[in-house]
Amino acid sequence: MKITYFGHSAFRIDTDHSSILIDPFLSDNPHFDGDVAAATEGVTHIALTHGHFDHVGDTVEIAKRTGAKVVATFELAQWISKKGVETIEPMNTGGTARFEDFSITLTQAFHSSGHVEEDGRVTYLGQPNGLVFHFDNGPTVYHMGDTDIFGDMALIEELHHPKIAMVPVGDRLTMGAAVAAIACRRYFDFETIIPIHWGTLPILDKDPKTFVEAMEGESSKVMTPKIGEPFEV
Repeated sequence: MKITYFGHSAFRIDTDHSSILIDPFLSDNPHFDGDVAAATEGVTHIALTHGHFDHVGDTVEIAKRTGAKVVATFELAQWISKKGVETIEPMNTGGTARFEDFSITLTQAFHSSGHVEEDGRVTYLGQPNGLVFHFDNGPTVYHMGDTDIFGDMALIEELHHPKIAMVPVGDRLTMGAAVAAIACRRYFDFETIIPIHWGTLPILDKDPKTFVEAMEGESSKVMTPKIGEPFEV
């Protein structure tokens, strides 16, 4: 299994049979300077945590071009469908969808979810979520989405035992580095932690250094992948 980080909250996960994009904010992502078409070639699924522009990103264009299934909470999936995407997989919090060689479970996330339309009106797009991926031939991956710490993270560990985590650390719009470190150390037994949602917007912390420091004796678990370069797990 290969994972590629594109910056912000965007990832690609490639398995033997599937290629999954998570929150494909690429075109306007200052950390990503590659070609969107090349980076998303062969994608089979797009999984979204919530409806903000920096997470939906290029979803509509990619889905139309590749035919990838868009997996998202019900309201967000319906909104995507109205944009002309025919291949949607609506879900809701706590539910699990099974695909060829993996499944996705939507978990809680403490955030908001909406899209600012061209007329300035905000469209409600359902509850924000985290994403837990169980793979037939790979470790369980937990993408927290945009969230604060919450006590029921302990239940996510108990139910899913994720080993790889994508954790927001940029503050202002999510939990900050110190709180993210508490979440990881108190509630989980991660083997690899990738700090996300930093440095791409002016109001976010510029780098994950504070998070690494806050992890103290477990800082060796923290991985900051090079943008656009896949790594194997």
